Amino acid sequence: MKKKIIIGLIGVVAAGIVVKTITGNGKELKLNTTTVREETVELVVTATGYVQPVDKVEVGTQVSGVIEKIYVDFNSQVRRGQLLAELDKATLSERLIQAQARVSSAESDLNFTQQNYDRVKQLYDLKAATQTSYEDAVNRLAQAKTSVANAKADLQQAQVNLGYAEIYSPIDGVILDRAVEQGQTVAASFNTPTLFTIANDLKRMQVEANVDEADIGQVRIGQDVRFTVDAYPDDTFSGTVKQMRLQPTVTSNVVTYTVIIEAPNPDEKLFPGMTASITVIVKTEAGAVVPVSAFNFSPSADVMEKLHVQLPQGEQPQSPQPQREGPKGVWVKADGKTVRHELETGLNDGVFVIVTKGVHVGDTIILSASLEKKSKDNGAPASFGPRPGGNRGGGPGGRGPGG
Repeated sequence: MKKKIIIGLIGVVAAGIVVKTITGNGKELKLNTTTVREETVELVVTATGYVQPVDKVEVGTQVSGVIEKIYVDFNSQVRRGQLLAELDKATLSERLIQAQARVSSAESDLNFTQQNYDRVKQLYDLKAATQTSYEDAVNRLAQAKTSVANAKADLQQAQVNLGYAEIYSPIDGVILDRAVEQGQTVAASFNTPTLFTIANDLKRMQVEANVDEADIGQVRIGQDVRFTVDAYPDDTFSGTVKQMRLQPTVTSNVVTYTVIIEAPNPDEKLFPGMTASITVIVKTEAGAVVPVSAFNFSPSADVMEKLHVQLPQGEQPQSPQPQREGPKGVWVKADGKTVRHELETGLNDGVFVIVTKGVHVGDTIILSASLEKKSKDNGAPASFGPRPGGNRGGGPGGRGPGG
């Protein structure tokens, strides 16, 4: 009886050990893979900027006065030479009349001085006038001529100022801004006040982008650009780098350079002042692409065993770590085998890399692999019956056949 009891206990313990071993080793391999495909990889520079008209003119006034009439408004289409506004001409007209009076007075004085000079000259030639008298007459005549010239210049200036009371458009375009109202007084003392802002052609726009100093070295004139604006999130606009301005802008110790991007606007969707998120395409390359993350996969010994990987003699499996130096390689799974392929790569955008040699389009690349415990429904031997409650499985307290 004692022998039977001992044998039974040994059987129970042995059964428990077998079940634990099966459960502990009952792991399944989870693979994350991708397929090599044909793509285009782009190296880009990103920045933000603002949409502006190519030609924009601020129209002001060179004379002070009261705005008497305004003939245009916001968004008005104007032609070159079109009258935009008029200032009150009363004061300017009076100054013109005064200038004309000064010219008449100066001409009258010149006429009298000329006659006096002629008399003195005649007497001087007859030795009846002194040298001093003659020189004085010459000097007075010269002064009178100068006074006439000055008076005529003042008259011309008065006429010009009167003409400045009428504000004309210097270009064809559209009124972007009207900064004055009828009856408002404008003072043109030290700075010319801006009355109107006119954009020449809204079908030709440009983006003034602020490019960081770390990226400006990659930007070249003629490069293609894509950009979006918040008003049309689903639309992508295209342009070309037209100019790189050498004048830096420093904001909070951040140095940026202004890059001008030519942006056609045939549908006039782009409005002046819109914020643009731009992407400058520095370089492009097409070919078979592999995710950069594939180079970071380095299988552990357990994973290698599941993948049936045979390492060269003397080589030991290493823990997963990014491959920062040396040849670049990926693990390719095909026909039930897993083989590491050394690659020759091209352009890398940080997400995908062009592969020039080592893999082909359609190959399956392993990105990551892990061993996970099987669920209890799939991990127990079929010979163990159900536990109370319907769960299948076994353990040190489980019952084997005939228990």
